[in-house]
Amino acid sequence: MDIFIIIFKSIIIGGLVGFGVGAGAARMFHAPTTQGMGAFRTLGELNACAGDAASHFSFGLGFFFNAWASVVSTGAFTQDVDHRIIPNWAAASLIRKGRIVEDTLHNPKKMAIAGAIVGVLVVAFLNSTGAAIPGSLKDIAEKVLVPAATLLINPIMPVIFWLAALDAGKRAGVWGTIFGGLAHIIMGNAVPGVVLGILIGKGVDDSGWTKLTRTLLISVIILFALSAFFRGFDIELIKSMHLPVPEWLLDFHRLLGQEV
Repeated sequence: MDIFIIIFKSIIIGGLVGFGVGAGAARMFHAPTTQGMGAFRTLGELNACAGDAASHFSFGLGFFFNAWASVVSTGAFTQDVDHRIIPNWAAASLIRKGRIVEDTLHNPKKMAIAGAIVGVLVVAFLNSTGAAIPGSLKDIAEKVLVPAATLLINPIMPVIFWLAALDAGKRAGVWGTIFGGLAHIIMGNAVPGVVLGILIGKGVDDSGWTKLTRTLLISVIILFALSAFFRGFDIELIKSMHLPVPEWLLDFHRLLGQEV
């Protein structure tokens, strides 16, 4: 009886989450005319798949195994479910041969419906299988599946995206390599940096150095600088060079509530 209750609740939650995620991801393509509701990385990763149904599906599938392993072993969902799996699988279900992204991926109504259906299926499957697996198998999953899924996320996925950046052209490859390397050093995962590098490189290829591409580049640099600062990267960098950390810098970090 408990499993049916879990499935029933999962259907409701998955449908609501999928509806919002699908509509939000599609609305981001209409910014700033229409306010978006998604994460910037979701937009970048959807763009990186270039409107190809197989790419959207395979990208979501890679993170699905990580999410499944997490649910089975720890009983908790990862952020990949709503950031990567649902929007990419919703896009894959809508995109068919000959259909352009403006009528599918960029359509909030269609993405909301597709996202709701995908959300129902994904959340119900993850919760039901997580609840049905015995505790002894969960221990095995935690020791085997989680490390395997972690390897998929890092370094396999960053390498795939880096190769995609190199394949997208010289400029996209250079910017993808630069920001991918910085993202790996600062954040521990190169994927966000590579995706941003692809966006900048392809944007310059298509439009040149316009006000929009310059603003994007400056925004990304500021984003990386703030991310590095709030992660204490500046202090770690100074320590790695065996230099004393200035007391004023430590006080500034403490003033912002950071433990240094």
